[in-house]
Amino acid sequence: MVDRPLRVAVVGESYLPYLSGVTVSTETLARGLRAAGHDVLLLAPRPAHDGEPAGAGAAGPAPTYAWLPSYQAPPPVPPGYRMPWPVPSAALQRARTFAPDVIHAQSPFVGGLMARRLAQRTGAPLVFTHHTRFGDYRHYLGPLAHAAARTMDAYLLDFWAGCAAVIAPGSELAAEISERLGGRKRPLVRVIPTGIDVAAIRELPPRDLRSEHGWPADSLVVASLGRLAPEKDVELLVEAFAMAGGRHPRLRLVLVGSGPSRERLTERVARPDLAGRVVMVGQLPRLDGLAVAHGADIFAFASRTETQGLVLAEALACGLPVVALAGPGVGDSIRPGVDGVVVPRPAQAAEATEALARAIADLAADEPRRSALAAAALQGAERFDVSRRVAAVVTLYREVLRPAG
Repeated sequence: MVDRPLRVAVVGESYLPYLSGVTVSTETLARGLRAAGHDVLLLAPRPAHDGEPAGAGAAGPAPTYAWLPSYQAPPPVPPGYRMPWPVPSAALQRARTFAPDVIHAQSPFVGGLMARRLAQRTGAPLVFTHHTRFGDYRHYLGPLAHAAARTMDAYLLDFWAGCAAVIAPGSELAAEISERLGGRKRPLVRVIPTGIDVAAIRELPPRDLRSEHGWPADSLVVASLGRLAPEKDVELLVEAFAMAGGRHPRLRLVLVGSGPSRERLTERVARPDLAGRVVMVGQLPRLDGLAVAHGADIFAFASRTETQGLVLAEALACGLPVVALAGPGVGDSIRPGVDGVVVPRPAQAAEATEALARAIADLAADEPRRSALAAAALQGAERFDVSRRVAAVVTLYREVLRPAG
């Protein structure tokens, strides 16, 4: 068992072509395991259109796919997000005959329950990656939010306890999970962030954002990539940029992404203080979005709900210094004063906006500092390399497979 390749069934609740941190992480894991010589069966919701979905740029050979019957989830779930039906299927039968050594769930819900049942039937240990801080999305439930949060907490505790191991992409989340589990011997809890193909990201050709958008050649471009949603605090980031831009007229901002805040943001950036200085390019394929980042000078980040902030590692691999408000996952990616600036997050939104604005303005005004941070970002990005992260996952698999005693 120590040396032989493993048979791993990865079970996803969402998958490509829907683009998110979870779907990127799932593809990265499956292809990374294949590149390391392991046999991978990926169970995921069947795409709306026949055929294998286009990849999001993860390195490694494609896994074998077993498509679960699926449907388009209703609002507030975004368009394109397909969910698996919890019914018997050829995909589940194929997973049983695959005879996996390990089942690796990417969600605790429908896909997670399928993974748990599959683990019970095959006798394989269940490993779970906790990708999302679900409590940070409770505002979408309106008056049901408080009761739903209590139910969710109890459910997650039960799901974790049924796993052989739980992977947290960030150290803060791992500490929270361990604390809630108390003194239980199992599951094992490990911090293993999602890796990225550092070399491929470095080699992406940068977009010429100044020419594309008619900006002056000496513009300093700030980029932000991610879902445009309240929990990501993109509106705060835009207000911080407006304040910073008032001090440094050369600043420009490009936003990559879409989501429920898009309409409000579109109205905001059309106002006189930002008109012509902010471009919202919408949702792009992952590598196209990173090519936009490659053409910028600074990466800005304000999200309150991350497990690791995968886009931060991607920005650093692009050679961008990062200015980020402190939050979950930020400390696992950014080395303050080395490759980025981490701003303590005041409790009041107005104070947080001012603090982020000041940090962006200060970095915009200090070209030698920007250059030093950018060089360190590029040089230090190897720590995010996918092969290292996948090797850590395989080590954990072998640990849970080791006979007790």
